[in-house]
Amino acid sequence: MIETRQICKSYGTLQVLKGIDLDVARGEIISVVGASGAGKTTLLQIIGTLDRPDSGTVKLDGTLVNGLRDRELARFRNRHIGFIFQFHHLLPEFSALENVCMPAFIARTPRRTAETRAMELLEVMGVSHRSHHKPSELSGGEAQRIAVARALINQPSVVLADEPSGNLDSQNAQDLHTLFFSLRDMYRQTFVIVTHNEALADLSDRKLVMKDGLFQV
Repeated sequence: MIETRQICKSYGTLQVLKGIDLDVARGEIISVVGASGAGKTTLLQIIGTLDRPDSGTVKLDGTLVNGLRDRELARFRNRHIGFIFQFHHLLPEFSALENVCMPAFIARTPRRTAETRAMELLEVMGVSHRSHHKPSELSGGEAQRIAVARALINQPSVVLADEPSGNLDSQNAQDLHTLFFSLRDMYRQTFVIVTHNEALADLSDRKLVMKDGLFQV
């Protein structure tokens, strides 16, 4: 599902990634751990096509993504990759339902189809009763569950999460971790999770440790 070969990335004179090889199978959940500055988020951004490597290749579901032009890349990202961040980044002027629908609207999904799918996801997340509330009216755990629903609206094959429970209390964090595994079982999506949460990392199918721009063997 995910295949990277010899990914290198520098910012100025600082070499952040030093030749990353990674293979992730369909339906697998992997966690990437390591100290701050090890290169974890940079790798996630490159896998997610939010940044380009200086050298090396990234394949997602058989597509060589770093060979795509910007417009093709944006379309591919919208349809095939879901993102979950530490902070939910919900749009404050829109309801929970509208926030979940946004990626589907960008993909030109008909409104009724998008809203039906969004409500189904909100039901799975246990927050369908909050569908017409705005982000300011939601708890942190509710907002993050809605952000997860937004990441899943286009039925992406890959879900990338950067410290997804880092802004949650311990109970909401545990609930979110359990939710990820339920979603994998329901939808067969592939998860790559960057985290400092050792409990989440230990639950994953694999835990990879990154140090100084490389995975430790």
